[in-house]
Amino acid sequence: MNHLIAPSMLSADFANLQKDIEMVNQSEADWFHLDIMDGMFVPNISFGIPVIEAINKHAKKPLDVHLMIEDPDRYTELFKKAGADILTVHMEACRHLHRSIQKIHSLDMKAGVSLNPHTPINTLEDIITDLDMVLIMSVNPGFGGQKFIPQSYNKVRQLKQLIKDTGSNAKIEIDGGVSTDNAKELTEAGVDILVAGSFIFKSDDPLKTIKELKQPE
Repeated sequence: MNHLIAPSMLSADFANLQKDIEMVNQSEADWFHLDIMDGMFVPNISFGIPVIEAINKHAKKPLDVHLMIEDPDRYTELFKKAGADILTVHMEACRHLHRSIQKIHSLDMKAGVSLNPHTPINTLEDIITDLDMVLIMSVNPGFGGQKFIPQSYNKVRQLKQLIKDTGSNAKIEIDGGVSTDNAKELTEAGVDILVAGSFIFKSDDPLKTIKELKQPE
């Protein structure tokens, strides 16, 4: 399959949010990526349910919601009601991960699990066949604009092999330091979904930047 592009709205202009939503609608991007941070699991606070609901009113593409929060099970139903199509929780934040994934699926959302840079791929062995997506964090989560961690290439290759060995249908998403400098190498390593925030929204021509990420040279 051709890889997907999911612009991270954390880097959008919140004073002109509808304008940036319309830009993504008109672009070659495939999803909206929404980072939810609680100031506890990660050292930052982003936005919550009201902003997701506002984006959902205008978005014409699926909402890919990434929960960087403690005890995400408390809010699964709320994110579904707000418009989430894909809900990703962190391996490191879930005490009973299999139960968390079952709950997401029971609400008719696709379920993803995210791994922090220090968390090894083998921790997914007992859950990989239940997942729709795995999100590899290629920076330490919490802030946009960070430098890509090179070890992430190896993690993607290891994950691709695990998916192949187990017959899983999980897609591979990567978030952090993604740009046209590494998009081609990432997709060749096995990435299915590229998340980019500041690289898109701080560029001179976001539509062109998304197109270049979609068709890396």
